[in-house]
Amino acid sequence: MAQRSLRQLQAALAQFQAWQRAEPVTFALGYVAVYVLAATLSLPGALLLTVAGGAMFGLWWGTLWVSVASTLGATLAMLVSRYLLRDWVQARWAARNQGLQQRLARDGAWVLLSLRLVPVVPFFLINLAAGLTQLPARTFWWVSQLGMLPATVVYVNAGTQLASIRSLADVTSPRVWGALLLLALLPWVLRPVLGVLQRRRALAPWRAKRPSRFDRNVVVIGGGAAGLVASYVAAAVKAKVTLVEAIALGGDCLHHGCVPSKALIRCAAQAHHMRQAAQYGIHAEGVRVDFAAVMQRVRDAIARIEPHDSHARYTGLGVDVVHGHAVLESPWHVRITRADGSALTLSTRAVVLATGATPVVPPVPGLEGAPYVTSDTLWQHLNGLSQAPGRVVMVGAGPIGCELAQALARLGSTVAMVEQGPRVLPREDAEVSQAVAEALHADGVRLYGEHQACAVHRRAQGYVLEVAAGSQHKELPFDLLVFAVGRAPRTAGYGLEALGLSGARAVQTDDHLQTACPTVFVAGDATGRQPFTHAAAHQAWHAAVNALFGWVWRVPLQDQPMPAVTFTDPEVGRVGLNEAQAQAQGLRCEVTRYDLAELDRAITDGQTQGWIKVLTVPGKDKILGVTWVGAHAGEGLAEFALAMRHGLGLGAVLRTVHAYPTWSEAAKATAGRWRQAHAPRLLLRLLQAVHHWRRR
Repeated sequence: MAQRSLRQLQAALAQFQAWQRAEPVTFALGYVAVYVLAATLSLPGALLLTVAGGAMFGLWWGTLWVSVASTLGATLAMLVSRYLLRDWVQARWAARNQGLQQRLARDGAWVLLSLRLVPVVPFFLINLAAGLTQLPARTFWWVSQLGMLPATVVYVNAGTQLASIRSLADVTSPRVWGALLLLALLPWVLRPVLGVLQRRRALAPWRAKRPSRFDRNVVVIGGGAAGLVASYVAAAVKAKVTLVEAIALGGDCLHHGCVPSKALIRCAAQAHHMRQAAQYGIHAEGVRVDFAAVMQRVRDAIARIEPHDSHARYTGLGVDVVHGHAVLESPWHVRITRADGSALTLSTRAVVLATGATPVVPPVPGLEGAPYVTSDTLWQHLNGLSQAPGRVVMVGAGPIGCELAQALARLGSTVAMVEQGPRVLPREDAEVSQAVAEALHADGVRLYGEHQACAVHRRAQGYVLEVAAGSQHKELPFDLLVFAVGRAPRTAGYGLEALGLSGARAVQTDDHLQTACPTVFVAGDATGRQPFTHAAAHQAWHAAVNALFGWVWRVPLQDQPMPAVTFTDPEVGRVGLNEAQAQAQGLRCEVTRYDLAELDRAITDGQTQGWIKVLTVPGKDKILGVTWVGAHAGEGLAEFALAMRHGLGLGAVLRTVHAYPTWSEAAKATAGRWRQAHAPRLLLRLLQAVHHWRRR
């Protein structure tokens, strides 16, 4: 059978070769035209055409025709993307290839050359992405011609060797196996070579400052979640590491974010539950909030967690901890200025920048002198109060704003929330925003959607925030104005500009968290990626490993499900896509919904508000995203995140035994709801007939 197939292939090849010898020009032009058409339209089969070119034309002519045709086709595909299909490409592909598009726009020819030499990204995607940039067509042409040439030679050579097979015995010849081995080794050979060239090119302006010996293997700048994890990883593998922190170890999460806010939310929830205790048959009259004691509990929570991130602990782990401000003086030198004014300069193989983010304060006229705070400075203000602030205006209705607004309202403040968009939590589905808005309203928070903060004025009765909705203006009096409109990466003042890196916004990195300066890696909020503490820790592991071992082994930061929780009541937990995001990306999906009012444990706990919504691939149980609204959403989300990370579908969740009665059963019940919707109807009718027959 194999011998007959081989003879058929030989006969077909002989016919093409005869045609090529009889009309060489016509045949070559026809081949080029077919190749150009396939490349322009991104049709499959370009690889086979390349190999066929070697079989029909030989090594040198085959290389010439394939090189010309592939470059011409790629350039035409880029121009079609740019001028004819730009809107379609933007809508269909830009979101998925945003990183590739940004790299091409930023570094142009060099990035294109690297992608052509080591084809880790399909060529048709490169062509489409390049069409959305300003890369000149002539540059795209010659870089593609040069970059694709090595692979073209290897594939054409493979075609010439395959064409030489006359019998099955020839398949095992050294020439054939050598050609196939060269195909397999090409990416592995070119990748390190290209990496060395890129590194040398990027560091060339600094070559004179490269030290002959290094004081440290890595210097980590920033002692928040990302910096602590990065330094811990480095110390664990016995690298010499210095961790530099200007203020206090633990970062924003410990001192201004996750820890104090969740401690405050817990106190507020306790007060709320006491007021609602009558529904459980318990009457707690005269609930009084001792705000000073509440804030003392917040401080106690910080104090109990602080040793986990302390100077003593990390020094004991083998980390050299230095308190001061760090500035990059070269790709290998970090200057540290201590609080007492003394300075220290360290040479290092690599730097991990983990400087976090800072709250954004919009330029509202009249702010100077007004009692306003951000999510960072709020805690210092609250620590000085004996009772909850009377009138609070919260600007911003994202996760931080919603959490703080509800907590302060439950502790006794009168809270107004101003949001320039139409709804709270704008990144969530509309029904999620509605549920949270209703909960905030029930707790006494007044919502001002589609209102713009215009100015702060001082009146006889105190300060007011002027807000506007269209032509309608109103004034909201406040004792405390809180801005929670987002956070910006903290990247200025670290010497990044001198290295050719951004010093005013998020630092751009590749998939290995390496910047355009090869010795500098970034993790956490400074990357501008997912602004979560757990995401920062996840990135920090990759940054540290790549900084230390990237010369022999690199680990890409692969996209994986990243859970996020808004700790309002009800909680909002999400991992993967929600419906709004799926629709924006044009993804078809099925939605399975389970109301928590049907869960036995929710009924016994009296917490039946909320639902679980799972998005799956149509007709399959593969999970695309989960949104959990209700009690224990953050905890229940973990099972879905685990399933998504390891490619387990709802069927696996359904087959897992869950303890009764627990909140975790909600995941199984949701999976069961999906199974009911996909029950084999024909098989069930057949079984019904069988059972009916057996009863006779």
